[in-house]
Amino acid sequence: MSHPLQISRKIEYGLRAMLYLAAQPQGALVPFREIAERMNVPTEFMAKILKKLCKEKLAVSTRGAQGGYAIARPAAEVSFLDVIEAMEGKVQVNLCAQHSNACSLAGDCTMTEVWQLGQQRMLEVFRHAKLDRLAMRGLKQAASNASSHASAAAELVQLGSRH
Repeated sequence: MSHPLQISRKIEYGLRAMLYLAAQPQGALVPFREIAERMNVPTEFMAKILKKLCKEKLAVSTRGAQGGYAIARPAAEVSFLDVIEAMEGKVQVNLCAQHSNACSLAGDCTMTEVWQLGQQRMLEVFRHAKLDRLAMRGLKQAASNASSHASAAAELVQLGSRH
């Protein structure tokens, strides 16, 4: 049984996918199966998540043998809130947090202020959590090592063609 204020799997998997893409070198395309495997997400679900992220312009896709997915804009410009809202829509803790006349008790309700403050603080945390600061260290290191190996291999090929 899930908790009513628990983040959905859809949001969690969307965040995992975006953090994976944020850890890649700029312009690198990643196959969706790689993202699903590395982020431990069922492939069918990851395909749907990535489609939604592309529709919301947080990710881009390229078709073909060398195709894949990439982050659509710099990771420093993408927040947890952007991803959360792309996956599930506007965050709303309670109807009272948005509309003071949401119910018949609105005039006498003592909870509205608490709901509004809770929502403001939560949104502030999610808005300030940027993907560039949160991209998983291990993924950045792996991407950096792969890029270094690719550069070294290219240099060897160039040296070999000169001789």
